[in-house]
Amino acid sequence: MIRDATPADVPVVHEMVRELAEYEKALHEVRASEEQLREALFGERPAAYAHIAETAEGEVVGFALWFLNFSTWRGVHGIYLEDLYVRPAQRGGGYGKALLASLARICVERGYERLEWSVLDWNSPAREFYKSLGAVSMDEWTVNRLTDDALHRLGAGA
Repeated sequence: MIRDATPADVPVVHEMVRELAEYEKALHEVRASEEQLREALFGERPAAYAHIAETAEGEVVGFALWFLNFSTWRGVHGIYLEDLYVRPAQRGGGYGKALLASLARICVERGYERLEWSVLDWNSPAREFYKSLGAVSMDEWTVNRLTDDALHRLGAGA
C-alpha cells in the first residue's frame, strides 16, 4: 500500500500537489514544474523524498513529500512533512495513516526524534485526524515565511 516514489511517479505527484493546493485555496501559488520535482526527488543531490500510497490494484491515491530537518535541542535529525495528500474519494481508507506511519517508522529506525508538519487552521478534518494519532498542535509557535519581493529585498541587503 505504501512504497517509495520512483521517477515514473513524478507526473502523478505533480498532479496531486496541484490538487492539494486547490483544496487549500492556493492553486495560484503553485509554480513547481514536474522537472523541478524530478530534480528535487531524484537528482544528483536529492533535497526531498516521497512515499506513494496506492490501492491493491496499483492506483496511486496519495503521497507524502518530506525532507530532513535538524533539532539543535535534540541534537539529531527529524522529518519535516511538506505535503500529505490523499485523493478525496480514497479518504477514510487508511492511506493517510499508513503514510504517516511509514515516516514515523523511518524516524524510529534512524534515531530521528521529531516528525513535524504544518496544517491550516481552518482544516478541521485534518486537525482532528492528526490529533487522533497523538500529534500535538504547536499553538505557541507561528510559522514565518519570506518569499518573492520581501525575500529578494532582504537577500540584496535592503
